[in-house]
Amino acid sequence: QLQASGGGLVQPGGSLRLSCAASGSTLDDYSIGWFRQAPGKEREGVSCIGCIGSTTYYADSVKGRFTISRDNAKNSMYLQMNSLKPEDTAVYYCAVGAWGSYFPHEYDLWGQGTLVTVSV
Repeated sequence: QLQASGGGLVQPGGSLRLSCAASGSTLDDYSIGWFRQAPGKEREGVSCIGCIGSTTYYADSVKGRFTISRDNAKNSMYLQMNSLKPEDTAVYYCAVGAWGSYFPHEYDLWGQGTLVTVSV
């Protein structure tokens, strides 16, 4: 089970840190990812670790602003979001899948989603 938290309302240019805690299993040796879905749009990948070999993936729209990380000892994953823009507004989901999982349908376990709103 995954529990996401950390969403909220922030002004443009601000920062938020999303957290996702896993219970009942560890994150070791799994692909972990953050996805988001804005109103009226499809779910899109934001960032993932273990999805493309040992590299870390970031969508072009968040490169240089977002940082994904994991803490295996705490069975947790994080998404540090800086320089937020109104177009980052969405419900953010954490997900865990087998090593190499990249597309949303390849992930087996999903958090409940946390809303991030970037607005003045």
